[in-house]
Order: sequence, then C-alpha cells, then structure tokens
Amino acid sequence: MTDDVPAELPASIDATLALLDAGGYVADRALATVLHLSLRMGRPLFLEGEAGVGKTEIAKVLAATLGRDLIRLQCYEGLDISAAVYEWNYAAQMVEIRVAEAAGDTDHATLSRSIFDERFLIKRPVLKALEPSLKGPPVFLIDELDRADEAFEAFLLEVLSDNQVTIPELGTIRAAEPPIVILTTNRTREIHDALKRRCLYHWVDYPDAERELAIVRRKVPGAADRLTAEIVAFVQRLRASEDLFKQPGVAETLDWATALTELNELALDPDMASDTLGVLLKYQDDIERVRGSRLRQIVEDIRKEGARDLGQRPAGGA
Repeated sequence: MTDDVPAELPASIDATLALLDAGGYVADRALATVLHLSLRMGRPLFLEGEAGVGKTEIAKVLAATLGRDLIRLQCYEGLDISAAVYEWNYAAQMVEIRVAEAAGDTDHATLSRSIFDERFLIKRPVLKALEPSLKGPPVFLIDELDRADEAFEAFLLEVLSDNQVTIPELGTIRAAEPPIVILTTNRTREIHDALKRRCLYHWVDYPDAERELAIVRRKVPGAADRLTAEIVAFVQRLRASEDLFKQPGVAETLDWATALTELNELALDPDMASDTLGVLLKYQDDIERVRGSRLRQIVEDIRKEGARDLGQRPAGGA
C-alpha cells in the first residue's frame, strides 16, 4: 500500500481482526464484529467505556491500517460551531471590504458575495471530514463526546444522519463519500438517544487477563516475562477486589510496565511497586488504600498462584 492508495475495507470479521492486529491492537471478536458492520454499513460507531480502555486507539489504528487521514475533534465543555465546524476569517474579510471601498465597488450584494466566499472560510474538523480526499474518506474521530454540551450533540445529528453541514452564507455542504466516524465517550454523562440511534454501539470493557497480557507483550516487548505476568495479575486483582475511585485502565497498565522496565525490574518487587504506584493509580485515596500491607499481600498471593500461569509465554510468541 502506498500513501496515496487506501487499503480496501475488510471483507469479513476475521479480516477486521487481522486489520486491527496489523496495527498492534489486540481486539476481541465482539469489537471486530461491530467494527466490521460499521465499515460495511457506513454507519458511525459509538464506543463507550471507562477511560484508558483503548477507544481512541481504535480510530488511530483504523486510519493507519486503511491508509486514511485521521481527523480528530476533541470535545470539551463550551465547544461550539466556530471551533468544531467553521468560522470566517474576519481579518481577511475586512481587508477585502477596504480594498473594494477604495476601488469604489460598494454594491452591497456584490460585496457580500465576495467576502462570504470559500477563500475566507476557515475549516474546522467537521468540515474537513466531509471533504473529498485522494486517500478515500477519512477516519473522523469525535473524541470524549460526553465532555461537550448537549446543544452540540443536537448539531451533530445532521452530520451523522446526512453527512452534511449547513453554512448559512454558503448553503449545504455534503460529503461525496461519508467519512468513517468513530465517537467515544467515557460516560461521565448520558448521550441522548437521538444521537445513539444513528450509530452502531459497543461497550469497550476492561480486557480479561489473557488479552491484557497479550496487549502488554505487544506494546512493551522489552518487559521481562515474569514482570509482565505479575503486573497483569496485579492489575486484574485490583479491578476485581478493590473498591477504587478509578480503576486502572489498559493505558495505565502499559505505563506501569514501561516504567518498571525502565527501572530494570525483572519481577514485581513490593517496595518498587509501592514507589511507582502513582504511575498506575491517579488518585491519592486509591494509592493509600493499596499501598503498604495490602500491596504486599497481593504480590504474595500472585506469586503463590504462579501468576495464574500467565508467565508461560508461548513458543515464538510476540
């Protein structure tokens, strides 16, 4: 595949799994199934789940493996049309007006058509996602939609339903081919049903031990086998048995494995684990709950159980 020739969309669920794997994303079959349907049906994919479970990464991997541009709209409170869709270059418009006045061209209708021209249009992510590209329709990531206001959700309905936006001064701009749309939310608030109905839905959960082990081995290949196995077992134990304010996501697991590898650790030492716990947990109350005797007990239990056989790396494994 060259930079100008996009890859074909996967023709099956297995091909979708292979596509994600080629991009370094270890997915389960349920995710591959709904992603395959989203691509084949041309429907937006709405991904919901806790922070750090890999929702955003799916869009990045799709763009890379399909050879498409990635256009990202990072949502936040107060996000409006001027930041998300378009705005006019007011400074350039004023220069145009002054030049027209100096030339004696003061006809209102002509001047209006002149300044509200695409030359003066500043395109934001939504408008860029609707533009044609030699690489094919882009992957349009609408990230953390729950951070935006409900009014912005209402605006997105036209984009998701008809792949178009309306600019009062120019009219309706419609995509010749719909972009591949991925929406994510961390569920800090509920998203309106009207928007969800326009999408296919999937809950991205924390991975089980086997898949998380495969993820760490793929993303942190320099980590020792025993260290990787014990880290995964430790994180799985925290999620299952500890009442934490914020459970560690896969991103935190990877950060912890990377940090301990940088410190040349070959196994999960209780003292070093305690000193680096802030890499894994992001709230002081959670750190205090786990640190000390509780941490030592978890590490001891993991070692007694042999990390539940997670340390047996298959021959030739990644």
